Amino acid sequence: MTLYAYWRSTTSYRVRAALNLKGLTYETLPVDLVAGDQHSPDYAALNPGLGVPTLVLDDGTVLTQSLAILDYLDAVAAPRLLPDDPVARAKVMAAAHAVALDIHPVNNLRVLQHLRSIHGASEAETVAWMHHWMDAGFTTVEAIVSDSTPFAFSDAPDLADVCITAQLYNAHRWGLDMTAYPKLTRIEAACLALPAIAAAHPDHQPDAKVTI
Repeated sequence: MTLYAYWRSTTSYRVRAALNLKGLTYETLPVDLVAGDQHSPDYAALNPGLGVPTLVLDDGTVLTQSLAILDYLDAVAAPRLLPDDPVARAKVMAAAHAVALDIHPVNNLRVLQHLRSIHGASEAETVAWMHHWMDAGFTTVEAIVSDSTPFAFSDAPDLADVCITAQLYNAHRWGLDMTAYPKLTRIEAACLALPAIAAAHPDHQPDAKVTI
């Protein structure tokens, strides 16, 4: 498999973590979002959404959108990131979606670029925007994850854990005070203690840079 990804992309981070946890072999091809590689004709033909990640299977099938990719991976390889029990599954998905659907879409690069270029947002205003939406989302997730397990809902990482850990990377990057979210920082620590997730961390990617 080939994973087209950007090192700092939280959606790419989620998928790398899942691939590693499942022990799947893949090659990473960097897509520099800051340089605009996603707008090249070849990449646009591969992923019309002009985002990352894109996963190309061994038979040439192209999958896009991180949650769809994660759903596919869960259908074909163990360990499962979603429980079979319907209630437990819904709880895991609720936490994962609070990150992936509520926080990430308003905090991604294209939104920040739009805020700056069209609305003239300053760096301070951009950071305030990021903090506002992460605070709102993290408050929700902190309230719904477990009080008594090392990971979000159990003794093993699930879909919520990989989404939370990737988003906390972004929170640290933008200087968000995480004091109000002890359960989320506990989850992040438990995840990063696993070699599979630690290897997925942005700083360990081949295209990682000191600065954007």
